[in-house]
Amino acid sequence: MATTSDFQQMLRGASLRVTRPRLAVLSAVFAHPHADTDSIIRAVRRELPEVSHQTVYDSLHAMTSAGLVRRIQPSGSVARYESRVGDNHHHVVCRSCGVVADVDCAVGEVPCLTASHDNGFTIDEAEVVYWGLCPDCSSTRSS
Repeated sequence: MATTSDFQQMLRGASLRVTRPRLAVLSAVFAHPHADTDSIIRAVRRELPEVSHQTVYDSLHAMTSAGLVRRIQPSGSVARYESRVGDNHHHVVCRSCGVVADVDCAVGEVPCLTASHDNGFTIDEAEVVYWGLCPDCSSTRSS
């Protein structure tokens, strides 16, 4: 698990000012993979009860822009944030409960999948979302 010192170093390395709210937001994203904004706000407020929604939103936006966190939004879902960045991994989403899990790259090289026709684009990333039932929902349905 990353420490406060690690988070400070990450923020500085991204040329972002180190503030208590940013440290708390970054810590919450690392502690709660695929958390939505409301969950992150709740986690941050356990440490900083006075933090505003806007401060959390602004921090998430700055960190996403700096590449420290990744914003994902599976179809029909609210935006979620994760700390796993830079590896072009994918996600699997449960159709029943909405839980999200990481799935490593389908082929192993960026962009993981080769488009049948690139329309002249230089493709550097592929976003794949697998849908199904998580183990808990699968066992509930079969019983």
